[in-house]
Amino acid sequence: MSADMDNNPTVARDSSQEDLSTHEGNSKWLDAHQDPVASLYTFSSCMTFADINGDGENKLVIADLGTGTYNMKLKVYKGTSLMSENAIIDLPTGVCTFFMDNNEPRVPAIGVASGPYVYVYKNLRPYFKFTLPALDVNPVEQDLWSQAKEDKIDVTVLREMLDSIRREGNEGALTVRSLRFLNLQDREQMESFAQVHKQAPLKRQTVITCIDTLKKTTADEDAISCLVVGTESKQIFALDPEAFTILSRMEVPSVPVFLSVTGLYDVEFRIVISCRNGNIYTLKRGMKTARLCVELNAQPVGLQRVGKNIVVGCMDQTVQCYTTKGKKLWTIYLPSSINTMEIMDHKQKGFKAVMVALNNGEVHFYRDKYLINTIKTNDVITGLKYGRFGREDSTLVMSTRRGGLLVKILKRSSQFEDKDLVRGPPATQNQKLNVPKKTKVFVDQTMRERENGVSMHRMFQHDLYRLRLNTARAFVKALDTSMTPISSNPQEPLKLSAQIQGIGPTFKLTVGLQNTSLNLPSMNLLISFLYDEKLYSLQKTMIQVPMLVPGLNYSYETLVECLSDKGISDVIKVFVLKEGRSVPIITAVINMPVSETIVVV
Repeated sequence: MSADMDNNPTVARDSSQEDLSTHEGNSKWLDAHQDPVASLYTFSSCMTFADINGDGENKLVIADLGTGTYNMKLKVYKGTSLMSENAIIDLPTGVCTFFMDNNEPRVPAIGVASGPYVYVYKNLRPYFKFTLPALDVNPVEQDLWSQAKEDKIDVTVLREMLDSIRREGNEGALTVRSLRFLNLQDREQMESFAQVHKQAPLKRQTVITCIDTLKKTTADEDAISCLVVGTESKQIFALDPEAFTILSRMEVPSVPVFLSVTGLYDVEFRIVISCRNGNIYTLKRGMKTARLCVELNAQPVGLQRVGKNIVVGCMDQTVQCYTTKGKKLWTIYLPSSINTMEIMDHKQKGFKAVMVALNNGEVHFYRDKYLINTIKTNDVITGLKYGRFGREDSTLVMSTRRGGLLVKILKRSSQFEDKDLVRGPPATQNQKLNVPKKTKVFVDQTMRERENGVSMHRMFQHDLYRLRLNTARAFVKALDTSMTPISSNPQEPLKLSAQIQGIGPTFKLTVGLQNTSLNLPSMNLLISFLYDEKLYSLQKTMIQVPMLVPGLNYSYETLVECLSDKGISDVIKVFVLKEGRSVPIITAVINMPVSETIVVV
């Protein structure tokens, strides 16, 4: 790996930039708040900022996963204090804020993706619940539960039939009821479960895996935005923010896990999707199926758009940058695995950076492929969000693995200077080269090329055409005389190889034959040799070849004895013949080595 990193100018070493000390990195930030016992279980996709009261102060909105099975809540922080809590029924997968109307005052709504629903809150109160459209139920599964409803099938048989559907690779096509039923092992539990649920209609719902927003008509900060959600059923939905209807439905080859949306829905937009199969796809306005953009070497753990480039973090401890056409620009190798990624839009300084939280407790800030800042924390960071919090424009909020909450504010005097970015060409590029002076021969040759340029070009073209003609003639002659080691006859697709072993005067000649066809055997073949009988003597002058099975290599051997002691050599031609044909199928020419002479004492 080190050799590739040294030779590839687009690969950056994170270890070479470790001279940025932890003290220097933390000196650019003020520790505004630290609560190690906040009891938060959240990720970057479940954190956002919003001015939910319209008073000019942004609040921190966090979807807390609770214990992972229950006690999920939507928490809102005002400053460092918890402002409100709302219970969430299912595990949240993402939180976003968006404007759904033009009413005054301009108060955004909060969208929480949880299970198959998008819960919309306005003024911290439940406003609307959007449900994803139901999917088609497997007809075999529908028939099985219909029989169970009429008591025509035993629960053990029902479980076996549902398990056979799952084994066929259709686990994603089963309903939640069937999957829960398959988890039961005791017969009494299966009977009670079937007795309770068999009367209810069978429904198959998908779940939301990721969520983002897309401006609808204008690019203003308080413009109306559409919701874009990715689902477990490999679909992308764009939702109307006013009527909460589906504006467009797009297909993805795999389950989407990260979204990055840019543009305007009514004009032109682009959606970059990283999927569970390790590939990155793109969608544009009017497209129904996503187009493959990048095939990653490892699973993605984060996706961000910086300008027109795609920055993705992978499980192989790398951060990679691609264009929207799939061309790789650079790769950064990190000292630890990546937990989460987020964008840092520093509008006051006019640049964007990518924040990468590592498993060793560090947060790295990258502008392009250059490390500009490092923050060291006492715990592993699981969630990042940078933006306006309260009345501070440059606030970084972090959640830790142990449930803590950290708030840092970027100092107004902080500078990310060019010396930190290590930009520009290397110093060796400015050194002058020792170019020799022009000699009289060089000047004369240059004048001759200027004066006779046309004739020299014509002569070059004439020689080039003659070379091509001679090459074509030699190739046709080799095909006509079967002087090639690979057969050109589609009826007898053979491959011939020959080698000589020994130092003389006795050599061993090994001939290898292979039938290169897919399913057609070769029969009635002979191997013969053409040589100077005054110079060589062969043990076998003719070898009968049995049937050749396609794909196998066959070897045939014979001894060659050199009859001359004058130190001369010749060639031996090997022919593969077919009974009834006078022209050989393929030919090999062996240049015999000079034989060693035996000294008799």
